[in-house]
Amino acid sequence: MSELITADLVDLDLSADTKEAAARSLAERMVAAGRVTDLDGFLADVAAREAQMPTGLDGGIGIPHCRSEHVTEPTLAFGRSAARIDFGAPDGPADLVFLIAAPAGADSDHLTILSGLARRLMSAEFTGALRSADDPRRVAALIRGDQPEPSAAADGTEAGAEPTAGEGAEPAAEPLVAEPLAPESAAAQATKAADVAEAKAAEAVSGEGAGGGSEAAASVPFRIVAVTSCPTGIAHTYMAAESLENAAREAGVELVVETQGSAGFDKLPPATIAAADAVIFAHDVEVREKARFAGKPTVDVGVKAGINRPAELIAEVRQKAARGEISAPAAAADADRSAPMDRAGEPGDRFGTRLRKWLMTGVSYMVPFVAAGGLLIALAFAIGGYEIASAKSVADHFIWTEKDSWAALLFQIGVAAFTFLVPVLAGFIAYGMADRPGLVPGFVGGYIATTIKAGFLGGLVAGLIAGAIVMGIQRFKVPASLRGIMPVVVIPLISSAIVGFLMFVVIGKPIASAQEAMTDWLNGLSGTNAIMLGVLLGLMMCFDLGGPVNKVAYAFATGGITVANPSDGSLKIMAAVMAAGMVPPLAMALATTVRGRLFTKTERENGKAAWVLGASFISEGAIPFAAADPLRVIPSSMVGGAVTGALSMTFDCTLRAPHGGIFVVPLIGQPFLYLLAIVAGTAVSAGLVIVLKGMRKASRPETAAPAADGETAPGGAGGEAKVPATV
Repeated sequence: MSELITADLVDLDLSADTKEAAARSLAERMVAAGRVTDLDGFLADVAAREAQMPTGLDGGIGIPHCRSEHVTEPTLAFGRSAARIDFGAPDGPADLVFLIAAPAGADSDHLTILSGLARRLMSAEFTGALRSADDPRRVAALIRGDQPEPSAAADGTEAGAEPTAGEGAEPAAEPLVAEPLAPESAAAQATKAADVAEAKAAEAVSGEGAGGGSEAAASVPFRIVAVTSCPTGIAHTYMAAESLENAAREAGVELVVETQGSAGFDKLPPATIAAADAVIFAHDVEVREKARFAGKPTVDVGVKAGINRPAELIAEVRQKAARGEISAPAAAADADRSAPMDRAGEPGDRFGTRLRKWLMTGVSYMVPFVAAGGLLIALAFAIGGYEIASAKSVADHFIWTEKDSWAALLFQIGVAAFTFLVPVLAGFIAYGMADRPGLVPGFVGGYIATTIKAGFLGGLVAGLIAGAIVMGIQRFKVPASLRGIMPVVVIPLISSAIVGFLMFVVIGKPIASAQEAMTDWLNGLSGTNAIMLGVLLGLMMCFDLGGPVNKVAYAFATGGITVANPSDGSLKIMAAVMAAGMVPPLAMALATTVRGRLFTKTERENGKAAWVLGASFISEGAIPFAAADPLRVIPSSMVGGAVTGALSMTFDCTLRAPHGGIFVVPLIGQPFLYLLAIVAGTAVSAGLVIVLKGMRKASRPETAAPAADGETAPGGAGGEAKVPATV
């Protein structure tokens, strides 16, 4: 790999008077050095990054930077301006300008080099040396870390000369090499966290006397964990980390930073987070796996605040800790909002666990397409009838005043959304396994699955194969000159070719045959077999209320109706799945209405919302009840869901829409019997919950303290106000 910066990329008399002119002047040097292939294209990428957030920093520094497909290798150009240029810093214009360019597919080593420079920019000695230097070669060497900063003791070396070993040269500044940026290893962090925990425990035991407690407290420093991130993940991310670490040392605080940059991130050990007293988020993009830090005093600011006022942030979070202010505890909803790839398998997970997470990543991205496309098709049928499926293309024939034309438009848009289902499923399964390089072969394999009629099953297999192939390619060590094009050219090319060959020639036809056999089996279901399938699907829908098992049943049902002409058996399965999924929240709502004294005040309020959630087919409406009392709520919900699923199959109810709850009843075959099945399952679940909670009430001692809010506690008069979730 070429040097990050050379003398040709240094301009000690930058004459530009605007940030755009400065970027152009420095970028022209990159073009002349053969490191940028398209000047205007590269400058457009720089401007787009600048539009996201100003790149000026306190101390007279401007760091315009971007990742661009027009950059051939990581490069830095430096300019020093006597007139100073405004980059939007709070303290005024900049005289030191660093233009940082990274390839679009830059590997982690390259990005680590650039982030190392970003950290060094926080050093006053480093920036002072750059302001005083008068030779481009010396500046380039200083930035690379090849020679000492002039703040060290004079050694008699002339300004333009390069000091060499054996001539009295001072030790070189730390070179910009690709080394991990974490301040300490994960093992060291975990060990320190354990030491802190032990010290705190010792303080709690031995601190009965005033003097002893104070001495123990003084021996344990205040601990902070921080996360820094910015849109590009090259400069601000690491400068904020360096700034926070410096401020923490001055304040006598122990601080560990997790930098979530473009090169990825190494998660802080759970023990380190658990031992921390507070959290600082300095970020301009979403913090990945934010729920890990829940329940602690937290300061949440933009990344530039972490650079410009770190001492204030540390003081603020310490004040919050002293007042006992904490963030909300982690909840299921928080986990659901994290990026699916974040949940796509931890290194220590067993293969079965990782496989489930990979599949759920694909399903989670597919569901919005199912819902949007399915509801559009359902509306089309409601307006124009089922015969609208044979209408001509609205691109050739559309009459504004005819309702059938509007119905045809909705139907054809819905069908267009449905065509993406299998490719999206396969693409994001591969994404869950191999990150972004898995998307192209995954989508290609998923599309091939639709063309050879391998369907939903083919998409699952294509996604898994694509992810495995990309993971295999990523294991090969390649020359540094090829690393930049690996993610954007080499990996997509090779993996797509292999996946396409396998799907078209080797395994595609057997999968298509299996899909056809499954469809024929569903079409032939009748009598007892259909009822048993309804029971199974009902149990699955109510087992984890929106979790993996629920999603498997839902994906199985939606996969059957995504074809052009779904079979009658597939429509029955979709009806049974939606009906069973509505039961848990409706049952909890009914139970809180009929026997409210068995529930807390909060649960009774949740019960009101559960009416709407259940009617809308949102199974998650029952999660608060299941979390508080799983051994009573979940079995009761499963029994009611099984009853509803069995009755729906018995009544031959059908459904063409994959979502909507009672709002798509007009599109349901046998709608009155369908509603009867839901009512029956809801009544069974509510009855079981009431009976089981009533039995708990009878087993409680009569002398327990009354509820704090003056109401009868759950469990009856004199019952306990709070019941452990495992009871």
